[in-house]
Amino acid sequence: MASPSEVLAAALARPATLGVGRLICIDGLAGSGKTTLAAAIAALAPEAVVIGTDEMLEGWRGLPGLGASIEALLRPLAAGQPGHWWRWDWHSDDWAEAHVVAPGPLLILEGVGSAASSYDDLVTLLVWVEADRETRLARGLARDGEDQRGHWLTWLDDETALHERENTRARADLVIAT
Repeated sequence: MASPSEVLAAALARPATLGVGRLICIDGLAGSGKTTLAAAIAALAPEAVVIGTDEMLEGWRGLPGLGASIEALLRPLAAGQPGHWWRWDWHSDDWAEAHVVAPGPLLILEGVGSAASSYDDLVTLLVWVEADRETRLARGLARDGEDQRGHWLTWLDDETALHERENTRARADLVIAT
């Protein structure tokens, strides 16, 4: 299993792909440890900007539109311009404020569906994180509450369909099992 420092070193050893910066996409299965890995990498790289793509989803059924939202953020950054994204307010079930991201040396996107194939040319390093379904469901319910079980079960099926369509695991530069 690759450590956070090894993931960072692998990305920094590659040429810039996001304008003058680098993009690490930490994709994989819900509840597998993507957020934890992203935070550990960011602790080693204070210049990094981390965006959790859960904030970019249009609710529990938002996976189909996520890739386009991310690409709309990334393309301006690749051209040396600021990009922006809209935050989904899970409590009000609606879009909230926009966030501007300036071009920088390292952007880390973490979340299910963060590495759509439509912007493969911008990804410096794609990391796939996985764990077994039962462990992931238990982690998700511990975080979100038992009342979210129905959403979680649907989500697990939705993410499976997305990753099969995108062939994400096979495209990954690194695979980490937690």
